[in-house]
Amino acid sequence: MRGRREIGGRPAHFPNTRLSAVLAVRSADPAERSRALEVLAAGYWQPVYGYLRLHWRCDSEDAQDLTQAFFARALEKDFFAGHDAAKGTFRTFLRTCLDRFVANERKAAARLKRGGGVKIVHVDFARAESELGRAEPRAAADVDAWFHREWVRTLFAAAVEALRDGCERDGRSHHFELFRRYDLAPDGPRRPTYAELAAAFALPVSQVTNRLAQIRRDFRRIVLERLREMTGSDAEFEAEAQALFGREI
Repeated sequence: MRGRREIGGRPAHFPNTRLSAVLAVRSADPAERSRALEVLAAGYWQPVYGYLRLHWRCDSEDAQDLTQAFFARALEKDFFAGHDAAKGTFRTFLRTCLDRFVANERKAAARLKRGGGVKIVHVDFARAESELGRAEPRAAADVDAWFHREWVRTLFAAAVEALRDGCERDGRSHHFELFRRYDLAPDGPRRPTYAELAAAFALPVSQVTNRLAQIRRDFRRIVLERLREMTGSDAEFEAEAQALFGREI
């Protein structure tokens, strides 16, 4: 991701920061717990699915069933309420819960329809499956790093979607298109220069520079808002944010 060092932000019609979903899963309010789990499922379903395929060697159908069932059971049994931020990151805790869940499922040889038909969040398993080939770790020891990379990729992809939606609502589609062409362009021998973008959009180069700086700040802010929801303490949030954006957060 290019251009991630810009800092700051502006009030805009993007999602407001909400209570950490990791903490909200402990709420006495069932609706709040359900909303929190939806947030966590949206952020983690694809890493979970890939982990089941690559680490547990599930076939695609079984991994789909287990992914849905895991989050449904987490809601039913309050799996995530036991997370203690002092003992490690939520991501590590979730994987521990997942390993325990799959081991119990296999021990019971559960072949009935898992999850009771409950869908916690919309998932695109076909897309997730198509991405596994390029993402597969080379060795079992790489699974930890792979799970983290997949989580980060999912986080950034969701932030890009939120950024696009927000720009469309604000009438700033050109801002996003500049961002897409320059910062989201696939790696290759060449990307457009600011001057070329200015010519393509009939803008002064200074406006291209300003718009890209602004939308990068918006993107960074959205990532941090979503990251805040998916971490269980200030220390965890700050460590994850620094890993993504460097020392200054």
